Amino acid sequence: MEITIKELIERANENNIPLEILCGEDALDNRIKNPRIQKPGLALTGFTYHIHPARVQIFGDTEITYLKELSAYKKRKAVNFLDEISISCLIITKGLEIPSLLLKKACRNKIPLLRTTMQSSVFIREIEELLNELLAEKVSIHGNLIDVFGVGVLILGKSGIGKSELALSLIMRNHRFVADDMVEIVKKYPGVLIGRPTEMLKHIVEIRGLGIVNIKDLFGISAIRDTKRIELVIELVKWEDDTEYDRLGLEEDFYEIMGIKLPLVKLPVTPGRQLPVLIEVAARNYLLKIKGIDSAKDFKDTLDKILKEQQKKEEIE
Repeated sequence: MEITIKELIERANENNIPLEILCGEDALDNRIKNPRIQKPGLALTGFTYHIHPARVQIFGDTEITYLKELSAYKKRKAVNFLDEISISCLIITKGLEIPSLLLKKACRNKIPLLRTTMQSSVFIREIEELLNELLAEKVSIHGNLIDVFGVGVLILGKSGIGKSELALSLIMRNHRFVADDMVEIVKKYPGVLIGRPTEMLKHIVEIRGLGIVNIKDLFGISAIRDTKRIELVIELVKWEDDTEYDRLGLEEDFYEIMGIKLPLVKLPVTPGRQLPVLIEVAARNYLLKIKGIDSAKDFKDTLDKILKEQQKKEEIE
């Protein structure tokens, strides 16, 4: 993933992170590919080995003060790294006055030079959070996302199988709604997937025959969540009489999203099955497995033990 400097400025201003352009307007298509920022202090001493051109470069009070105290010759030498490395952009914090030589170098090399009034530490925290969001790998999946007992449950299945009705049933049982129909998923490291609704469908559920309902308006703020980590995938499948379904729960299945494998439970749908209850049990069972309690495995171990004891008894007789 990557974004342009122009996109960064627009999104920063939308998030109340002030950025003004001092020069380099013709290079706002420069790309940022890494969410981590860099303070190139060592570059001013001539050590440029660890400069990453695709990162945002920050000059704070320390760097600007250091430059101002150098002699004219050393100052020219210090900013020569801007001739050698084509960095994506350079941002000055605290609204500091910019040394004229630095400004000229940036303009001559068509490097976007920006400035913010924010303190360095605050700006770095805010801009890294924004960049992590903008540069995160994303995907949209057709399904529903519900917070069930604190577990983010992604419900999948073919159109018309009853995902939205199931989501509504879970909300009625005091679980929290995140998204219906389309779930936008953001990959965050290490190995974390965060689900959220699209802006257009936020708080909205479509029920065939009933229409559009707003969960926030119907049930209040406590019934919704804007985001939720996805931990468990439930796939609703049509019941087939000639299909053999897992009856013990010993078979482990996974659903992969952006390289991350999530536990998958396939639930056959047939009239009379209490799907909301089954989803709740699946969520509770997932929580037990995290604690090291696996009912299916314990049952198998107990059964194996009984069979072994019976076998030994038969051999003795």
